[in-house]
Amino acid sequence: MGSFRRDKDDEDEGTTNIYQHLEKTSVLQETRTFNDTPVNPRKCIQILTKILYLINQGEQLVAREATDCFFAMTKLFQSKDVVLRRMVYLGIKELSSIAEDVIIVTSSLTKDMTGKEDLYRPSAIRALCSITDNTMLQAVERYMKQCIVDKNPAVSCAALVSSLRLASTAGDVVKRWANEAQEALNSDNIMVQYHALGLLYHIRKSDRLAVSKLVNKLTRNSMKSPYAVCMLIRIACKLIEEEDTSAEDMPTSPMFTFIESCLRHKSEMVIYEAAHAIVNLKNTNARVLSPAFSILQLFCSSPKATLRFAAVRTLNKVALIHTAAVTTCNLDLEGLITDSNRSVATLAITTLLKTGAESSVERLMKQISTFVAEISDEFKVVVVQAICALCSKYPRKHTVLMNFLSGMLREEGGLEYKTSIVDTIITIIEENAEAKESGLSHLCEFIEDCEHVSLAVRILHLLGKEGPFANTPSKYIRFIYNRVILESPIVRAAAVTALSQFGASCPALMDNILVLLSRCQMDPDDEVRDRATYYLHLLQSNKADLYKHYIIERETCSLTLLEKALTEHLNGDLTTSFDLSIVPKTAIVKEEVPNEAMLISNAPRAPKITREEESAARLSQLPGVQVLGPIHRTTPSIQLTESETEYTVQCIKHIFANHVVFQFDCLNTLPDQILENVRVELTLPEGFRTLAVIPCPKLPYNDLQMTYVIVEFPGDIVSSAATFGATLRFVVKDCDPNTGEPDSDNGYEEEYMLEDLDITVADQIQKSKKSNFQAAWDSADTEEWIEAEDTYSLAAITTLQNAVSLILKFLGLGPANLSEKVPEGTHTHTLLCSGTFRGGVEVLVRAKLALADGVTMQLTVRSTDSGVAELVSSAIG
Repeated sequence: MGSFRRDKDDEDEGTTNIYQHLEKTSVLQETRTFNDTPVNPRKCIQILTKILYLINQGEQLVAREATDCFFAMTKLFQSKDVVLRRMVYLGIKELSSIAEDVIIVTSSLTKDMTGKEDLYRPSAIRALCSITDNTMLQAVERYMKQCIVDKNPAVSCAALVSSLRLASTAGDVVKRWANEAQEALNSDNIMVQYHALGLLYHIRKSDRLAVSKLVNKLTRNSMKSPYAVCMLIRIACKLIEEEDTSAEDMPTSPMFTFIESCLRHKSEMVIYEAAHAIVNLKNTNARVLSPAFSILQLFCSSPKATLRFAAVRTLNKVALIHTAAVTTCNLDLEGLITDSNRSVATLAITTLLKTGAESSVERLMKQISTFVAEISDEFKVVVVQAICALCSKYPRKHTVLMNFLSGMLREEGGLEYKTSIVDTIITIIEENAEAKESGLSHLCEFIEDCEHVSLAVRILHLLGKEGPFANTPSKYIRFIYNRVILESPIVRAAAVTALSQFGASCPALMDNILVLLSRCQMDPDDEVRDRATYYLHLLQSNKADLYKHYIIERETCSLTLLEKALTEHLNGDLTTSFDLSIVPKTAIVKEEVPNEAMLISNAPRAPKITREEESAARLSQLPGVQVLGPIHRTTPSIQLTESETEYTVQCIKHIFANHVVFQFDCLNTLPDQILENVRVELTLPEGFRTLAVIPCPKLPYNDLQMTYVIVEFPGDIVSSAATFGATLRFVVKDCDPNTGEPDSDNGYEEEYMLEDLDITVADQIQKSKKSNFQAAWDSADTEEWIEAEDTYSLAAITTLQNAVSLILKFLGLGPANLSEKVPEGTHTHTLLCSGTFRGGVEVLVRAKLALADGVTMQLTVRSTDSGVAELVSSAIG
């Protein structure tokens, strides 16, 4: 162990990394030392440490290098040094996925695994399982079973965790170890009990009845491990959610009774887990929530910082869901604003922002300003998120909140922090028309000294979209043209585009814009010059239609689907011109606002893609789909069976210009049956025609497979919203549940009735957002556009907000504001929304709403197709 000691003088020198300048080649050459006799444990430990460091820093070893290193490492089994042997186990685990012929050490690892040296056995088990495949696992199965029930807790835990890892690749073998895992569950050791429960749940998780029996059995017995009880709480919560228990029946549910009893457990960890679980249940009421919030309120005044953080983080998470319940904790939260732990203080203040009254906004903002400079960017992002939520809740306080955000923008900070502030200001501008002028002014000041190119481009895009319709558009021209003079080519190009939008939308500024664009033609960058020439030519044409389609409303196509459409066009008849209007516009994908989860996770967020882009590649493999053209819209999946039935089916509708492809995701939950020739037979309404049915050849147990039906829409657009009957048909063959092999080649035809499915108006419309809806609406007042108008009485709707949500749901249109919220206390509201019907038909809708004994609505639809206008106007009725 001497190699791990550090002298006091070394500690005083600071945290220098002695491995930071390692080279892979020199380290691999050092492995020759492993062949020395006798083995020098101290030196070999240092070399193994270097190898592990390089691998964990991302250094790539080719198969030959890894194999040579692996075989040199096997020579170290002759040493009895405990630390060296455990380092060898770690090396085997890391190299097992790269090196070849790693099974050569199986016998040595098995010997250590079954030996008498307890310090070797746990690490030997982990290393052995990392090199074991399905064919070898049966040879060591007996030893694994023995280790699971071993009296040494470290050995038992290692075997249980390794079994859990093996379950993903050799699930059928691991399932045979359920009895041993059940025996380990009775252990007195808290970690053994916890890992045994984890393995048992993994083995039985596909059998809901078995999981329910396991939970019922364990809830009647008092488990010693708090970790196991926490896991049991999570399993119970999952069962409650699957049962969809109502709030009234919740107190009588045995699962909920167990969770509630855990609020009185002796372990604080279990108490918190139970409280956290209850407040996150879907169907709850005040009676169910009250005990949990009392516990969280109690934890807020705990002397332990971990409990305070856990409680306030949970309150922060559910503040917008259970506002009234969280408000009862406001007094305790205000006491945490001055907490010495800045994480706790930040979460406390953001929770208060979410639940506080409008009159307390100024006071809370002053309290934030006293410590916001002392916290890290991650916590500042959480504060910004809370401010965004507060401004949506109290739009009249936008001035105070916007000034505070502007001050934060001028402070030092990273890209993610500044992006969150800019996102919030943009959201406020889009949701609150009164905040537009001040918001744009703050952003203009920010780009004067903005070092982040991506943010400058976004702000210039916003200025080009919103600036021309401000009270004084000319004041923004200086800020935009300064970017042409001072910034990088990417920003200059964005500035040129923004200038052109001012010229197209503001005739009074046209001459000045033309002069500025002509100067941009002398720019050293090709992209900037090309954009300036392009927009200058468009503006000099004096054609309003060109302004509208190529400058003001540049709707972006989905690039993935555009590429697919162009490829199909080049492979087809080149005598016809390519029609860009058939390519679906990019769907609105609202970015997730960073939340408090950032405090504990630094994982990069996956890029956002639309459902259509995700489906395009999969559908392109189907015969007959290529001729349908580009996909217009993919709907969310809908359930056609109950989740507990023997066969479960979900349906996804892929809408094309004149066709719909029904995708049926089928799952067989019976282990003693295998299904073949699985297909869905549809009962078609009048006018629809089935073009093809693509069956699933084989559907084994617990394996999700797809079958497809291609249907042509009727020529009459008004008839395209319809209901279909559906029947699942297949051939059943009995099979061995263990192997999955059918007992015989003979099967029998069977059918299973599914729920009806609908094609609605919303299914056929892709949402869009007009940069200036009023301008688009006015330009649609021509003979080319068809207008349909009707009045409806929504007697069952009691609030304007519910009416807005209902309209957007039934029509599938995108609101003019990304978040269409009706101000509180108003009795009239005008909803503006737009979208694109299949085939590239534009749809604009204006709904005037009035609240009085229900909601009265005057719906006006404008479209370039009379059938579409009639269909959309009748969708609500």
